[in-house]
Amino acid sequence: MDRIIYTAMNGARQVMLKQASNNHNLANLNTPGFRADLDAFRNKPLYGPGHPTRVYVQDNRAGVDFAEGQLITTGNNLDVAVGGDGFIAVQDKDGNESYTRRGDLSVSPEGILRNGAGFPVMGNGGPIAIPPFEKLLIGEDGTISIRPLGQSEASMAVIDRIKLVNPNIRDLEKTRSGLLRLTSKDEAPADARVKLETGAVETSNVNAVEAMVNMIELARQFEMHVNILKQAQEMDASAATVTRMS
Repeated sequence: MDRIIYTAMNGARQVMLKQASNNHNLANLNTPGFRADLDAFRNKPLYGPGHPTRVYVQDNRAGVDFAEGQLITTGNNLDVAVGGDGFIAVQDKDGNESYTRRGDLSVSPEGILRNGAGFPVMGNGGPIAIPPFEKLLIGEDGTISIRPLGQSEASMAVIDRIKLVNPNIRDLEKTRSGLLRLTSKDEAPADARVKLETGAVETSNVNAVEAMVNMIELARQFEMHVNILKQAQEMDASAATVTRMS
């Protein structure tokens, strides 16, 4: 009896973990540049005295879905999307360099160029600082040009260049903040082959229909495990009744 209870309880718990990951993907359906998390169940034998007689399931993080999202034209000069492979380098909350595809940029009141999640965008020598300007343009190679306050239209000045990288996706891992970083904790070198498309943002690559179907399927699996627990309780009560009668 205890084996049935343990197996069903563990199955329900692992389904809940996978459901949480699936719901996290759904919650980021409208987050620009978001990369969906991948989860997979893994069967493992349950060891104890003698040979393993049960198999339980474990939810494992299978990685990140690096498929590209759709490009949406916004017409905003500060919106950029990576065309093809590559990533935009940003500074995470710990001050380390990380990578993202999110390119809905803005300039903070302090003059720091940030993306929509609030992470400073990295340039040639660290986070990019933008002086007061009347006009700002971002080139396809990441070059940032501004027309300073009070200057003529012809007075465009290059102030920095967004760091664009293209590491092997097999060497990347996803952090709790949703950013990507090298598993070695090193910094990827800038890659001049990575290009930006200005006036556009990349959508999340989460498939809404697939995520909804997964949510329903996982809910049914959880219900199945709960039903097994209820059946085990009923069997235990029936066995106790038989024992009292005998």
